[in-house]
Amino acid sequence: MVGNTIKGLVDLGHEVTLLSLNVKKHSGLRERDALLDRISYTEYDIDIRVTMVEAVSNLFTSNTYNIDRYYNPGFEKLLIKTLTDNAYDIVQLEGIFVAPYLGAIRRSSKAKVIFRAHNIEHQVWEKLARQKSDPFKKWYLKLLAKRIKNYELGLLNLFDAIVTFTQQDKQSLLDFGARIPVTVLPIGINISLYRPDLSKTDFSGVFFLGSLDWMPNREGVEWFMDNFHKEITDGDLKAKLYIAGHNIPEEYDDYEVLGKVFIHGEVDDALEFVNSKAIMIVPLLSGGGMRVKILEGMAMQKCIISTSAGAEGINIENGKNIIIANTTDEFYRALKKCLIDEYYCREIGLNARKLVEEQHDISIITPKLIHFYQTVLK
Repeated sequence: MVGNTIKGLVDLGHEVTLLSLNVKKHSGLRERDALLDRISYTEYDIDIRVTMVEAVSNLFTSNTYNIDRYYNPGFEKLLIKTLTDNAYDIVQLEGIFVAPYLGAIRRSSKAKVIFRAHNIEHQVWEKLARQKSDPFKKWYLKLLAKRIKNYELGLLNLFDAIVTFTQQDKQSLLDFGARIPVTVLPIGINISLYRPDLSKTDFSGVFFLGSLDWMPNREGVEWFMDNFHKEITDGDLKAKLYIAGHNIPEEYDDYEVLGKVFIHGEVDDALEFVNSKAIMIVPLLSGGGMRVKILEGMAMQKCIISTSAGAEGINIENGKNIIIANTTDEFYRALKKCLIDEYYCREIGLNARKLVEEQHDISIITPKLIHFYQTVLK
């Protein structure tokens, strides 16, 4: 997502610096050497792990530790030096987890600060809390949601402008009292990178691809497994199921069944992995914002079965360019139809690709982002 934005900007002649907090073993941008050569890029490793003692002790404070853990003095020092050594017009913060550096940015630069809200974070935690039946888990998630909400709303008018991915998120911010400019710009992707080859696609292949350290993803996958694991391994769903992504829990290995269910970690080539299977599932029960993985799946002509929450913000048409399924029965019927009717599956994928080409190509999105920058600078 960030890489696509950067490519759009540099293609139009703008100079870009990226300072990236790296909390994973590999950076998504590291593989794009050609793009990195065109920008000033620094990656800074931080450890965001929280010990059990820290998690328990946090119960007795008012801190938003799941945001505070992204603050690192060394990275702040690097940020300050970069800002004082260069005269930037715009500093864009990507999501709530880098908001702790806003004070340092204000002290070190006269640039306008744009906040790109990937979602409304506290709403994600509120939805997670509503899904829990365990009283302690429900209470704990509601506590986190309340603290994040206080933090989020306290920041609301400290930026110069906000970009959201969906109209729903924009309206939420306005309802919460945003007085600064807020605009909606959907996620843009570099269409040229996505080259589907259906001759290499297994139309009995069903897959999920996403980070399993993001709680809504984990919750959704476990809901799907609880309801469909037996149908796939012993029932009449003639499918092979693949689960792949970052930080897959070790206990997920218990789901594996020879020839039926395959649990992967991070795949070496995500697009090759996606291309090799026909049906993408997005069983999100909570979350917010726009899912870049859905757009990438659409660009690869996948037949996507998603909950309404998973497809939020995308200008979809159920049954034409995606299949919406919000209950177990709806998911079952959708899977059954797609597995039986290859022509239908292909048609959904073709329409999905057309939607992305028309509404999410970076060549369409980037000029709108630049225009918004210009209005803020004025």
